[in-house]
Amino acid sequence: MNRSVTIDSVVKTVTLGCTPEEAFRYFTADFSMWWPAATHSVVAYASNFKDKPAVVIFDLRAGGRIYERERSGQEHIWGCVPAWEPPARVEFSFHPGRDEKETQTVEITFYQVPEGAKVVLTHSGWEKLGTKAQKARDDYNQGWEPVFVGAYREYIQNTK
Repeated sequence: MNRSVTIDSVVKTVTLGCTPEEAFRYFTADFSMWWPAATHSVVAYASNFKDKPAVVIFDLRAGGRIYERERSGQEHIWGCVPAWEPPARVEFSFHPGRDEKETQTVEITFYQVPEGAKVVLTHSGWEKLGTKAQKARDDYNQGWEPVFVGAYREYIQNTK
């Protein structure tokens, strides 16, 4: 009997002292300003963290791309943006440094709460990674802490 295995999504939540509109803009338009490219990029990983990309770019539209560009001009695609619904939701495929066949989905939703904005990151689609799926999911569960919960939140706190 062939059973499909489902691997739980990674879900991270932050509550921020800003509006959902501002939180959406900070996540997308300011992506290159808060994303820790020195430690979380294809270039950094490939150079054993001795180099970082010149820029990380989040195209602000449905159909846009997320990618990093090296100083040489070479680009590394991380994914594309199939859903662009400001200020409530953005969704993108995610496969930095991997073949597009191994892509997962990251959805970010933005809600109004009394404290400001509640932002929820949901990273799913691990099953495409086959035998590497559970380890990748566990690694990203840890990895989104310093990136989303840490760097994104800290950027907003320091910007406000």
